[in-house]
Amino acid sequence: MSQFQSYNFQDKRVLVRVDFNVPLDKTTLQITDDTRIRATLPTIHTILAGGGSAILMSHLGRPKGGPEDKYSLQHVKSHLTQLISQEMNQEVKILFADDCIGTQAYELAKQLQPGQILLLENLRFYPEEEKGDAVFAEKLSRLGECYVNDAFGTAHRAHASTAIIAQFFPKENKMFGLLMEAEVASAEKVLHQSEKPFTAIIGGAKVSDKILILENLLERANNIIIGGGMAYTFLKAKGGNIGNSLCEEERLETARELLEKAAAAGVNIHLPSDSVIADAFAANAATKIAASNQIPDGWMGLDIGPEARKDFSECIAQSKTLLWNGPMGVFEMEPFRNGTLTIAHAVADATRKGAFSLVGGGDSVAAVNQFKLADQVSYVSTGGGALLEFFEGKVLPGIAAIRS
Repeated sequence: MSQFQSYNFQDKRVLVRVDFNVPLDKTTLQITDDTRIRATLPTIHTILAGGGSAILMSHLGRPKGGPEDKYSLQHVKSHLTQLISQEMNQEVKILFADDCIGTQAYELAKQLQPGQILLLENLRFYPEEEKGDAVFAEKLSRLGECYVNDAFGTAHRAHASTAIIAQFFPKENKMFGLLMEAEVASAEKVLHQSEKPFTAIIGGAKVSDKILILENLLERANNIIIGGGMAYTFLKAKGGNIGNSLCEEERLETARELLEKAAAAGVNIHLPSDSVIADAFAANAATKIAASNQIPDGWMGLDIGPEARKDFSECIAQSKTLLWNGPMGVFEMEPFRNGTLTIAHAVADATRKGAFSLVGGGDSVAAVNQFKLADQVSYVSTGGGALLEFFEGKVLPGIAAIRS
């Protein structure tokens, strides 16, 4: 049993770093996707059911140099009240502090009763949060008697509330929440305890965004499937004609080096043999299928083709561990979604047959949600940048702060 699950929360004021950085409608300021809030409900439930009270702190958006109404966590309060009341099967009261430190926040925290929640105003209204300021972190730490980090999405940032604050709590009073535990366990399972064959499916637009993760995976994966716009830089590096497809000319040498390292390490790199090509970057463009290394001038690859879908699906079906980060094409446009849809189904099928699958990164998460397959993979990560940096082999400050 983990430290969090065995901790006695009775009559404790628990300071919880959550990730409520959710998208809001620009006009109504209503939440358009509450995935991150829902993900942390079990942690809040456990604290309240254990007789404790929860003081929730988060950032929202990127405020510049001070308070801005559109970034106020007040916009999250009513929806959070509704969700946590459903989760607890009773009405839960949520108090709101107009500041995350200061007299009002301290008074509300001090008077908090077991079963109550206090939501603090946006941490990033103070520039000290992102600077990792220790004085600001110490002021935050005074609000609670123990500290729980449940914000995996910000674990790669050495901010005051995610990394610096932990030093003001003794080891027995600082811990991961249930979401953070699950995120870390899933990522470590893939990176350090993967059952072979291990296949990484890496997509997205740019090679430059994925160089470090690809290099780190060369030491661990048996197969690396490369799709999305970044595939065409690799195809050109191998001497192919890619027409007007996306290509990072300055990364061609890097792509060649990665292919050589993979060959030397005995890792199979799977590039799409064919592509759905279009004469414009538009949903109504003319399309046809072409060999990925023989794309005519004036045409661009916007999705993997039927042969590539078949090849990639066969590789996934034979895998015991799967990591998926990034789409196979411009799946937001109907004519170019089949590659990503096929991969999503292949990952779900392999999971049903016993493979462990981790899906992470904004677009791949959006894809499994859109295709209603999120409950058919082993784990869907809430952390985009954090997960990427974890797989690049970096130490995440938010994790290190709890473990040290």
